[in-house]
Amino acid sequence: MKPLFPVLASFSVFFSGAVAADPPRVVADIPPIHALTARVMEGVADPVLLLRPGASPHDYAMRPSEARALSEADIVFWVGPVLTPWLDEALDTLGGTAEIMTLSETPGLARLEMREGATFEAHDHDHAHDDDDHGHDDHAHDDDPAHDDHAHDDHGHDDDHDTHDHGAIDPHLWLDPANAALWLNAIAAALSAADPENADTYRSNAALAEEELEALVAETDARLAPVRGLPFVVFHDAYHYFEARFDIEAAGAVSVSDATDPGPRRVAEIRDLIRDTGAACVFTEPQFPPRLVDTLIEGSTAQTGTLDPLGADLAPGAKLYPALIRGLADGMIDCLGTR
Repeated sequence: MKPLFPVLASFSVFFSGAVAADPPRVVADIPPIHALTARVMEGVADPVLLLRPGASPHDYAMRPSEARALSEADIVFWVGPVLTPWLDEALDTLGGTAEIMTLSETPGLARLEMREGATFEAHDHDHAHDDDDHGHDDHAHDDDPAHDDHAHDDHGHDDDHDTHDHGAIDPHLWLDPANAALWLNAIAAALSAADPENADTYRSNAALAEEELEALVAETDARLAPVRGLPFVVFHDAYHYFEARFDIEAAGAVSVSDATDPGPRRVAEIRDLIRDTGAACVFTEPQFPPRLVDTLIEGSTAQTGTLDPLGADLAPGAKLYPALIRGLADGMIDCLGTR
């Protein structure tokens, strides 16, 4: 004789009312955006990461599984065409009925213009602005607004020339935690509208994560204080937002982008810059061999270090974003602190 309990259980399910709807299927473009989305969705579901860790967002060929995830998504969170212009067309063809959330258009973001040339002039971030003048960016001003419609693709240009359009927005917006905090709330609002049943969880997670970011900013600011003011050079100009937030300025960049090698003129400019500024450190990135940097610092007192703007070596998930910011601070402290 079969036990009665399985039968009773089936009746219990039948009379308990409608089965809860599945949470939305969510896709995020790059690891930092995926991390913020995963933090908001904790306890509900896991978003899908579109670009695998270590891949350059500027030029990427999706795998079939990634294209399928995009075609099945209910919501897509991406920085926007300013970072991944190739994804714009993919969203048109594969996005289907998904809600597309272009985070670079979030009101109130601190935005910075692209810096031009191998060497960066000292400045007061006078090209940064906060769309709604919310005051969350101590370094931002709204007297010289840049324009969202100037999509920028820094891939594949001759780096012996200044190729950035004046007014083009630096796409590495996520490296200012104040921008990330705004995105947390935008992500929670979009998820809450699509999934009212879990809205309280999304909003609560976003509020807690915002508090965590406030503490992270204070912690990072204090940790960087001993090395603030020491000159350094980055491999490519990906860290402007981090520098502006924490008032720690790069003197120049080795390459125009993470997808191009510097030409002879730029190499000569960087050599002169390292010598003239007494640069304490020249930073490379995980996906690039350090031999070029080793050549550039030959005969100088500069050290070499590593910075990673995307979290290539970090495990994807909700903890990646704070680990990314701490990792940038660690890299600067480890290299500059030896001076």
